[in-house]
Amino acid sequence: MLRLRIWRTALPRNRLILTDTPRPDCRDCEGAGGIEHDYGDYETGEWAGTEWEFCECWTSWSVTLLPLPRRPRWLRRRDVGRDPWSPGGYSDESPF
Repeated sequence: MLRLRIWRTALPRNRLILTDTPRPDCRDCEGAGGIEHDYGDYETGEWAGTEWEFCECWTSWSVTLLPLPRRPRWLRRRDVGRDPWSPGGYSDESPF
């Protein structure tokens, strides 16, 4: 059974994505969507990384629904966060 959700991503461009979510009451992955397996280096026995095994309750697919438009240039912020009416852009008065 699919548990669909709408998700917004910003890379490489803003867009809305329809994706599947893992089942929260799954006994195998406990709602994470997969199981992590740590593995070590055979020569030293040190930790070498983690492998991810997907659970059967979740499929890792996604579909782009709608690319979101960029803000027009005249709506983008241009200020640097300084007070424009203070001398040199800095005020020495207390804020209260």
